[in-house]
Amino acid sequence: MEFKNKVVIITGGGNGIGKATSLRFADAGATIVIYDLDIESADLVKQSIESKGGSATTYIVNTSKIGEVETATKAVFEKYGRIDVLINNAGITRDSSLKKMTPEQWQMVIDVNLTGVFNCTKVISPFMAEAGYGRIINASSVVAHNGNFGQTNYVAAKSGVIGMTKVWAREFGRKGITVNAIAPGYINTEMVQTVPEEYINSIKAKTPLQRLGEVEDIANAYYFLASDQASFITGTTLCVDGGLVI
Repeated sequence: MEFKNKVVIITGGGNGIGKATSLRFADAGATIVIYDLDIESADLVKQSIESKGGSATTYIVNTSKIGEVETATKAVFEKYGRIDVLINNAGITRDSSLKKMTPEQWQMVIDVNLTGVFNCTKVISPFMAEAGYGRIINASSVVAHNGNFGQTNYVAAKSGVIGMTKVWAREFGRKGITVNAIAPGYINTEMVQTVPEEYINSIKAKTPLQRLGEVEDIANAYYFLASDQASFITGTTLCVDGGLVI
């Protein structure tokens, strides 16, 4: 029960990696707060946590809208009086080659994957600074290191997340807050399951561990960086990719 009495905010916590992360922290005694647009899925995760005796709250939040983040976060602090961990997990893709990518596709991904991380950290970090303690973990991606065809918007956002992580680690360290990022490889989520099998097989062949990652692999990495065992780690990006970028 390492996270007993601690409040953990997870963006996009209702599905995929976010769901696994919500359940992982709940199993360790944390009070879970999910910010998500898919409130039905978020509420199902809440029900699952509560059925095991845990505590969870859900809020409909578009993280690209700082006003929505401010409203939800104010409610969280009024309810619990503390915010210990922020997992900036929410993200979307709108893939297309640069030739075909529309300005709308570009902006949607930047808004959620980059501006959303900025908004949540901007709003939530002052509560942590006041308490003299906090853990912020941001979702980057393996493609931030190597690029990927058809993902100009996604790669730009995820590379930006790594940069912001380093800046915030410098800015917040004196406040007792660590800031790190996770760079997942190809993870066995619903989104990846729509990719042609031959492409997935080629990714497995390039991966030293010869498999896709599971959502629990990323949830465990989030958990580690939020734990006391990682108290002297900040400003780093942890690749959880089976060795894909070696």
